Amino acid sequence: MNFCLSMLIALCLDRLFGWPEFIFRRFSHPVVGFGHLISLFESNLNKSTWSSGMRKATGVFSLFFLLTSLAALSFLIVLVIPEGPIGILVTSFLVWPLIAAKSLADHVSDVAEPLQANDLPEARQAVSMIVGRNSNQLGSNDIARAALESLAENTSDGVTAPLFWGVLLGFPGVLIYKFINTADSMIGYKNERYRDFGWASARIDDLVNYIPARLTSFVYAVISRNTLRVLHITFRDASQHRSPNAGWPETSVAASIGVKLSGPRSYDGVKTNDPWLNRDGRNPKGDDLSSGLKLFDRFLWSVTFLLLLCSVISFF
Repeated sequence: MNFCLSMLIALCLDRLFGWPEFIFRRFSHPVVGFGHLISLFESNLNKSTWSSGMRKATGVFSLFFLLTSLAALSFLIVLVIPEGPIGILVTSFLVWPLIAAKSLADHVSDVAEPLQANDLPEARQAVSMIVGRNSNQLGSNDIARAALESLAENTSDGVTAPLFWGVLLGFPGVLIYKFINTADSMIGYKNERYRDFGWASARIDDLVNYIPARLTSFVYAVISRNTLRVLHITFRDASQHRSPNAGWPETSVAASIGVKLSGPRSYDGVKTNDPWLNRDGRNPKGDDLSSGLKLFDRFLWSVTFLLLLCSVISFF
């Protein structure tokens, strides 16, 4: 089956429609189901009275059990998908809800509009929907920085990675990746509650995002106005990020727009002293979110072209 063409159609469906509200109200969303499963296992197998080793073991078991069950289900689904054009379309519709290009752009736009209008309360509320840090005290530069970081990192997590694993493995690859990424976003934190139970989820998420994060970074650099400069800054700064993957797309986006990202911030009242990415850039502001969204749009068109090219080549 032409997985490239299936991923191309799925991306186009997401860009055109996202996940429609009437479908969400009636059937919810696969990621919501993943969340319920993860919460069920976490609430029953992550007891604060248990030892660190025990909680790590139950976290590994939970992830292994859920992943193998999901993999078995997805491969059973694949067995009933016919070959040919119908199979390509069915695969596209199965993958469609697992790509998040339109929702990502919409969420960042929801931050950009009030920020450019100097409506900080509304901008803080909007940015709280896409970042993990407390947004109540964020200033305009901090809000813009948080939104741009989310745009860059989630380009990899929500677009590149599912398409990458879909091209390689079809629908099962996308489904398994999305579950891993959801698990990391829920229990992959290094706090007291999740440090041990979520250890396996965080590690495997780092692994499955390793190549997609760097592909995302490379595409952003290629579509920038100064590719060589962006690549130079990315290779210089990306590895300084606390995440082994997030620093790559974040640095490329920062260098492409001319702003600095990451740097000192506060999580749950704990201040960090993270280094800046593209340290010579300016502090981001509301207008830079518009630049980031335009860059993201060019990124999506580039990926669309690459998938189209891949689809054509696969027919020969």
